[in-house]
Amino acid sequence: MTLSNFTRRGIIGGLAAGATASALVSSGTLIDPARAQSVRKTFVMVPGAYCGAWYWRRVSDRLERQGHKVYSLTLTGLADRSHLLSKDINLDTHIADIVNIVEWEDLADICLVAHSYGGYPASGALERIGNRVSSIVWVDALKPADGQSFRDEVPFQAEDGTISRPVPKAVPPTSFHDAKDAAWFLSKLTPQPIGTWLQPVKLSGARERVAKKTYIRLRKYPLAALDRAFAECKADKSWTILENTTSGHAVMINEPEWLTGILLQAG
Repeated sequence: MTLSNFTRRGIIGGLAAGATASALVSSGTLIDPARAQSVRKTFVMVPGAYCGAWYWRRVSDRLERQGHKVYSLTLTGLADRSHLLSKDINLDTHIADIVNIVEWEDLADICLVAHSYGGYPASGALERIGNRVSSIVWVDALKPADGQSFRDEVPFQAEDGTISRPVPKAVPPTSFHDAKDAAWFLSKLTPQPIGTWLQPVKLSGARERVAKKTYIRLRKYPLAALDRAFAECKADKSWTILENTTSGHAVMINEPEWLTGILLQAG
């Protein structure tokens, strides 16, 4: 696997596919990977569109085997909560899903991990739980501005009266390393509540106030909105930026060992 060049904001050294990440540079100081893995951490994982907790399993299992606590979320109306799909689900619903697990479980010192669409509800949730979050990792995730909606960044035509967006019928050929994984992934997808993509997010800057922030761009997945998010983070020295050139969008399925190593250091 190849990574772009980093200075104090990235990873030093190349990574072989599936290998644990080398030392993370933070404020000019190398963090020993062994030390990074020895501290017990709490991760809250927010999925992208059409998905649920199920697709984090290869990463969450690895983290839990090393003694870390993981809360992999399924947002309302999706996957194992697809029976709750209704016209009333909107972005506020998904924000509440994240906030409530944090507040009811009395979580603190969290690493909040968001993938793809998950950048929207995760950004909104930080407005309410930012004081409980010590680090964030945006995995090819959208990075909305105040007042922006998902449809603003990823335009689509919404038909009157529809309550959801249908699942994709196929994935790009470069999305998965294994055809069996592609078939399994498609079999698990459920329609996305349309209100989550139409409602603008309300932000005051809580995401940017998180002390430790990492953005991972998966270059095999072409999307202008993700390129913009990556460029914004690259221009902001408070973000650590990483580029993965070997995995499609679902890196948690394609390269779980690699992503686990990154999370242990970025968290």
